[in-house]
Parts: sequence; structure tokens; C-alpha cells
Amino acid sequence: MRDSSQILTPPQLSSRMKHIRQAMAKNRLQFVRFEATDLHGVSRFKTIPAHFFQEKVSQGVCMPRGYLEVMPNPKDNEMNHLRATCFNSDIVLMPEVSTFRVLPWAERTARVICDTFTVTGEPLLTSPRYIAKRQLSQLQASGFSLLSAFIYDFCIFGVPEILNSKTISFPASTFFNNHDQPFMQELVDGLYHTGANVESFSSPTRPGQMEICFLPEFGISSADNAFTLRTGVKEVASKYNYITSFFIETGLCNSGVLSHSIWDVDRKKNMFCSSSGTEQITITGKKWLAGLLKHSAALSCLMAPAVSCRKRYSKDRKDLKESVPTTWGYNDNSCIFNIKCHGEKGTRIENKLGSATANPYLVLAATVAAGLDGLHTSDEVLAGPDESTDFYQVEPSEIPLKLEDALVALEEDQCLRQALGETFIRYFVVMKKYELESEERDAERNKFLEYFI
Repeated sequence: MRDSSQILTPPQLSSRMKHIRQAMAKNRLQFVRFEATDLHGVSRFKTIPAHFFQEKVSQGVCMPRGYLEVMPNPKDNEMNHLRATCFNSDIVLMPEVSTFRVLPWAERTARVICDTFTVTGEPLLTSPRYIAKRQLSQLQASGFSLLSAFIYDFCIFGVPEILNSKTISFPASTFFNNHDQPFMQELVDGLYHTGANVESFSSPTRPGQMEICFLPEFGISSADNAFTLRTGVKEVASKYNYITSFFIETGLCNSGVLSHSIWDVDRKKNMFCSSSGTEQITITGKKWLAGLLKHSAALSCLMAPAVSCRKRYSKDRKDLKESVPTTWGYNDNSCIFNIKCHGEKGTRIENKLGSATANPYLVLAATVAAGLDGLHTSDEVLAGPDESTDFYQVEPSEIPLKLEDALVALEEDQCLRQALGETFIRYFVVMKKYELESEERDAERNKFLEYFI
């Protein structure tokens, strides 16, 4: 059966549909996209004529499962290990009508984010959004809610040019109040009208590189905002004859940071903030961080899911070790887990394991799963980097530099296997092993440049 928590009561559905019909008439909409995320966080959608929308709200839209779950010639024994229905079957996209938005960057078109189900009405167990929602439900059952926001880096390139039979993309000029500012203004304004509020944007370090920070939101909304950005930035860029990528010109991934804090279930109190007024994280926050440290090796597999993504972990190291230590600290941007106590947002943890190519729903889900494990199991004491007592002790797992080793860590992490689901873990591992075996390393950057633009 479908998740009853996502089924609106008749009065609620009637009210929302009334607002949607008004928006359709006002904007003279012709089409509505039914969007869902694939494994990599890329939007896969079917577009319907707008006059069919009300009918499809209740019936859903069918799509081949292979659109979301690409399973290219896996080994027979690996396929047999996947406890899932046939990958050649249809699935149903069921819209979450609260996500209906008119798209500023697409002419007379709206979109609605969908959850995915089998034709018999069961949630698709490999759906990243379903997995994220399930973890948020577990968090709520424990008496907490999640306030979070993504911070993304991405690069803007000019239209590719052919030089000596090679395709070369030149970075766009740095955005410092110059003639290219309208691109970012249109993107930020467009995101606002889709419900994704941008707190700030900047040009961090290199030509064409941009950082965009969202305002924190409760629940699944932060991942929905990141998902919207990944499509919106491509469509706005095309209007300015740019292409965008989450890779930089050296082949490294840009970063994708999840800034988050845990609040009480009523969303009134930040459970990371100390009542004493000192800039230290609370016991609850320390337990949460202990869970992140404990599972960092497995987390890195989901948050840096390609060979190039993992180069970020060792970019400042000259030794040739197979792993790097998991680091944390207060207001230290060089750390993997950076605790920030200053500012109006209150105490929060920046999870910097992620690359911008990671699926935001999986980043959110895995972070919550690891943090919850810390809340439930941490019972020893560890001195932090600037304190001698009162920090919950776990042996931080080293972060593997090779994706192959990270896959092993994920497979061996029983907590994440249970939280994210055996079906998903097996599918994810099979897919990544296939990518490692079939893909030319030198072609990886080009593949991702084309795939994520």
C-alpha cells in the first residue's frame, strides 16, 4: 500500500487543487512535468498536457522503471541478489501536490515532484526520496525534526568550442558585478518562485565557479530545493549560451555541503544549542556527531559516489595513503564535520563529505541514519580537539580514497544497510561496481560533464 502519511484528506486535496487550477489559468499553462530523481539525483520526468493534470493527480503517470534504475547488463549472480521486482517493468509517478510550481525558466510549464511506486501500489525501495522520507519519519519517531540546507558549488562554462579536433569548454568569467550578473539574478529569482529560497551566492575561488547557499528548511524541503537547482541551473544557463557542471576544469568535483541541526518535534528548540550561552555543542549534538564520525567511511560512498569525487579528500595531501582521517572541529572549514555556533541560525553541523554530484536525498537520508545511530548508541566519552572531557567517544572511521574500498565499507556497515534498506544497498553497490568496471577513467569527467549539465 502507498504511504498513508502522503495521502491528503479530501478537503486538503480540494483546496490545493483549487490553487493549482488558479495558477494554471493565470499563467496559461500548457504542460506539467511529473519529476522524480534517479540514483544520481538527476531529474527524470514525463510531461503531460495541463488539462490532464487533475486526472493524473489521483491516477499517477506510468514510466518505465529503467528511466530511474538503469541496470545495464549486470552479472546474473548480482541481479539475483537484488530483492526487487523486474527492472523492465513500469512504475507509477504519484505527485506530491504541495510541490506544484510554475517553472520560470520553461515556457508555460509547471512541475510537480513525485514519489515512485510499483504498479501494485508499493513504494519503490530504491527511490532516494522515499528513503529520505523514511529516515525523517524515524527521526520524528525519536522526538526530533531536521532543519537543513544545502550549499552547492558548480561551474559555468561557455559553449564548447572545437580546437584541433578536441572539444574544449572555457570557464565563464568570474561573477563580480559584471555583465554576467543577470544569469545569477535570473537563476536566484527563478528558484525563489519555485519555493527554493537562496540565502546568498558568490564566486569563491576560480573563474566560472559559483557557490549557492539555500535558506534552511525543515523536513524533505532542503533536498527538494537542491533537486530543483540541479535542473533549473541547466535550463537558465542554456538561455545565456552557458553550460553548467558540478565538475571543475581540473576534473575534481565541486562540493555539496549539508548544513543541519536537530530540533524538537515541535520545531521550537535547536537541540544542538547550549542553554548556557557558551559556543559549545550540546550532549545531543555530540552524540549525533559521534554517529557521523562512526559511519564516515560508509557515508563517503554515498556522498562521493564517483572516482573523481574522492580526489577532494586528498587534494592537500602529498602522501599516498589509502585513506584519510575523519576530522571535526569548531568553526574550522578545513574539517569534514564543521561545528558552527555563531550566527542567527544557531549551532549546526556542516557535513562536508559530500560532492555536488551526490544525490541530495541520499545525502540527507544517510546523514540522518548515522546521526540517529549516534543518539541511540553513543555512551562513552572522548575528548574533543579543544576540550579534555565530555565528548562521546567512537573510533572515527577513516575515509577511503578509493571508491572500491568505500563500497566495501558501505556493504559492511550494518546500521546503514538496515536504515537505507538491503534492496537499495545491493542495487547501489551493483551499479557502482558496474561503473568502475565499464568506464574509462580518462572519460569520466566528460561523462559527468555531459550527464550533469
